[in-house]
Amino acid sequence: MRRSMLGRLAVAACSLSLLTAFAPAAVAQADGGGHDRSYKKVGYFTQWGVYGRDFQVQDLEANGSAGKLTHINYAFGNISPQGRCFTGNVPGEADAWADYVRPLDAANSVDGVADTGEQPLAGNFNQLRELKAEHPGLKVLISLGGWSWSTHFSDAALTPASRKAFVESCIDLYIKGNLPQDGARGGAGAAAGVFDGIDLDWEWPGSAGDTDTTYRPEDKQNFTALVKEFRTQLDAYARSQKKKTKYELSAFVPTAPAKIDAGFDVRRIMRDLDFVTLQGYDFHVSGEPRTAQQSALRARGDFSVDGTVDAWLRRGAPANKLVMGMPFYGQGWTGVSGGGDGMGQPATGPAPATWAAGYEDYKALKKLADSGAYTIHRDRRGGHAWLFDGTTLWTYDDPQVLRAKTGYIREHGLGGAMFWSLDGDTADGELMTAVDRGLRGR
Repeated sequence: MRRSMLGRLAVAACSLSLLTAFAPAAVAQADGGGHDRSYKKVGYFTQWGVYGRDFQVQDLEANGSAGKLTHINYAFGNISPQGRCFTGNVPGEADAWADYVRPLDAANSVDGVADTGEQPLAGNFNQLRELKAEHPGLKVLISLGGWSWSTHFSDAALTPASRKAFVESCIDLYIKGNLPQDGARGGAGAAAGVFDGIDLDWEWPGSAGDTDTTYRPEDKQNFTALVKEFRTQLDAYARSQKKKTKYELSAFVPTAPAKIDAGFDVRRIMRDLDFVTLQGYDFHVSGEPRTAQQSALRARGDFSVDGTVDAWLRRGAPANKLVMGMPFYGQGWTGVSGGGDGMGQPATGPAPATWAAGYEDYKALKKLADSGAYTIHRDRRGGHAWLFDGTTLWTYDDPQVLRAKTGYIREHGLGGAMFWSLDGDTADGELMTAVDRGLRGR
């Protein structure tokens, strides 16, 4: 996964702070049928999930999620050492084959029609275009960076000239859709209309991220300026196209107060961002020596969703621009000793899993829960759940936890929910359905 174990450890290693005295924002008004104002439901679709997991864009139609989502964030777009958005076929750096070259057969196509060798756009981008045709209200954003691909964000944002050139390159590639030619694929305007905006996933301005990611003290002011540059250029391009609605601009932002303060001038960036998606997971990770919650709604003296919301509100973020992140996966430990329910106990290491040790999709954890080999434990006050079989523990969100979180979103007037990532859900979209119903007050 692009958000690697190291990334989760970097967040969890920040000094813990108890965030209290949360003052609820105004409660969103509901109509007589129980439907609140329109909440954002933002799901990340992973570029690489089409391979081992075999999760295709068409699966969002098959499992019913497409009709419930308001936004899909496509993860990820990369930034070159020269500070430009780019794509290509560069192992570990770009995957044009998955993005727009790979042909899909009729069974894996949203419209049920196989791709041809002559069409300029295929792959995930074409399927997203087809999905939007089926769901006209659905928006797709290109998410730039992520844990592994934030390497050159700081350099790209360093000067007015570098910011201008960086933003121009991203708009040219993704919004105008001018893709590099790859055989019959690509070319000028090939992906025009696929993306409705840009999501900035810089991990993290002003503080440490992945081992090769550059960061500087001036990242905070440069990120503010970069957000402004994106807003300015996106709006200018929309006007030039006589577009009736603006291109959207969002950002993925951290939990740890130290990271917020190091990299985010909250009041200023929120003027130009349509919304931010809050890190609501990886509060603790399987690389740590003791088991712990990874996504609790509330946790005294520890990271939590409530604490994250409070931290952003205290720094001036409007409640209705805060979109709560929710995990469609779990963090797991094995060799757990100490007895009891396993929580807070020593462990020997990350639990074995399908794709990466210590990280398992919800759909696999549901099978463990249904098998009877694990006991489901709940901290109802804290709003989190975990599975434990006496040796292995998985902390995760299930539909019951998500119902509590959607109730919190409604109660505090937040902007909606975000999910990392859509390929972790069940074949019938169990988690997506739970969130959708919860936000509707059902």
